[in-house]
This record gives sequence, structure tokens and C-alpha cells, in this order.
Amino acid sequence: MNHLKHFALAACALGATLAAHAQDAYPSKPVKVIVALPAGGSVDMVARLVGQHLAADLGQPFVIDNKAGGSGQIGVPQVAKAPPDGYTLMVSPASFLTTNKSLFKSLPYNPEADFAPIAKLVNQAVVLVVPEKSRFATMADLLAAAKAAPGKLTYASSGDGSPQHLAGLMLESRAGLQLLHVPYKGGAPAITDLIGGQVDMVLAPLPEALPHVKAGKLRALGVLSTQRVSLLPAVPTMREAGIDNLVLSAWIGFLAPAKTPQPVLDKLNKAVRTVLQGEARAKLLDAGMEPAIDDPKPLRQVIGEDIRIHAELIKAAGVVPQ
Repeated sequence: MNHLKHFALAACALGATLAAHAQDAYPSKPVKVIVALPAGGSVDMVARLVGQHLAADLGQPFVIDNKAGGSGQIGVPQVAKAPPDGYTLMVSPASFLTTNKSLFKSLPYNPEADFAPIAKLVNQAVVLVVPEKSRFATMADLLAAAKAAPGKLTYASSGDGSPQHLAGLMLESRAGLQLLHVPYKGGAPAITDLIGGQVDMVLAPLPEALPHVKAGKLRALGVLSTQRVSLLPAVPTMREAGIDNLVLSAWIGFLAPAKTPQPVLDKLNKAVRTVLQGEARAKLLDAGMEPAIDDPKPLRQVIGEDIRIHAELIKAAGVVPQ
């Protein structure tokens, strides 16, 4: 009996040693990073930049895999159901983990239970933009037109539950407007159609709109921030434009499947911190993103709080879950 007991203890010790060695050696093969949006938007941009630096630091490719469609309900479940070994990860907008829970009657994933947060990567200001040739030169022009023709002005988004959609609902609620929501499969196609004049406006994460504002293709009318953003100093806040309590930050997070070993999560978190404090930081700031690695609240807490806040906003807007 003692021999069996000693054998069992030795086997457990060996298993623990092998597991620890495997985690120390992580990653030993390419890592897939799912982005449940098309290429070209700010989430994809962050994923590729961070993935490139993680590959250099950790010695294995971090391969971005775009799985767009269904407001995240195609790509996100693939991460939730993946083996929790650190080789399938996700870079996600806040909306897929927060707003979706209130916009849809059921989801093929549980935002709080199915994922192990690694880090919040960036915060993004949201800016209301219109085509450069738009008849709206100011927020006052847009508000007057929207109130004169309820339900006629359109705003595009990257899909139901997206930051653009939530911002539109907030604008309607705070300013007493009725707008027509036009969902797309991503931020990039929404911006493309805005430039082409197919829709009236987009409340876009700053990185998706900024290049087109600088190129003279879009006009920024207001930012959903407490203060003006440094990259667009002439653009007023929504409060300055006459709308109180219209503030929204579109954060982007980095997550693994639930039950991923803590040493793997810790190694990824440490590597991400190094990336966001290095040369990637300047690139993100130039693109209109604020690195968020030093945010005081853990990402898991942020997700839980935002789920409750967004639920209240969606209920107040009278939106019925689909």
C-alpha cells in the first residue's frame, strides 16, 4: 500500500513538473488570435500591432484570424470553446463582452464565465463624423435637422451592439432624437459608406475616423469625451455642443478561454505590458488610442460593471432584445 501511495505522489509531482515546464516553454508553437470583426477597423489594427510585438518578444507567430459577422457571435464563441492552453486568444471590442448581453435574448457564449481576461489594451475616444460634403457643419445643424425629421437621419455602425450602436442610442436618449440605425459587419465598411454618402453619420472610435478627417474626407462635429482630444483640438466635446452626459470610451481587451493556466495568463500579461510601454505606445497614441495597461480596475471588473451600465442605457432607450 505504501508503495502505491509513494507511486501516486511521485506521479502527481511529475505531472506538476511537466505542466510547469510546458507553461515555462509557452509558447512553443504559433498562437491564433481571433478578431470577430473584418480587417481594417481599430480592433484589427490593435490586434495586429500587439501581435507583431508579442511574436518578436515571445518567439512564436501570433496569427490574426478575422471571423466577422453576427455582432461577434461567429468569432467569439470559437474562443470560448477553444482548448484553454493559450494557443487560441481573442482581441475584442467592449461591446461583444458587454452590450451584446442586453441586445440579444441569448448568446452562444457567456461574457463573464467563458473567458479569462489577460489585459485591457487601449481606450478609444468616440467621435461623431459626417461626410466632408455633408450639409451639417456643426452639431447644432445636425441636431436641428434630426429634430425636424424624426427617424430620417441615419447612423452606421459596425453591427448591433457595437460601440457605434451604443453611442447612437446614447445620442438619441441624451438629445431626444430619433435616428435610423444601419448596422454593418465592421467599422471599416461603415466608414467607407459614410465617405460615399450612403449614410449621414457614424459615431466612430477615433482611430477609425481620424485618417479620413485628416485627409479631408470626413468632418468631425463632436467628441464623446469629458475634454477635447489632443489629435482634434478644434472639435468640441458633446457637452460644449449642448448635450450633457454623452461620454463613451470604446475599450479593446485581450482575453483567453476560461481555465487557461494562470502562469500562461501571467506571461501574456507581462509581455503585453512590455509591448504597451515600448515603441508600440507611440504608434497607438498617434492613431488615437490610449494604452490602458495601467488602468486601475481589472478587466474582469470592468466587464461586469459595463454589462450593468449598458443594460440600463439600452433599457432606457427602449430597445427590445433580438
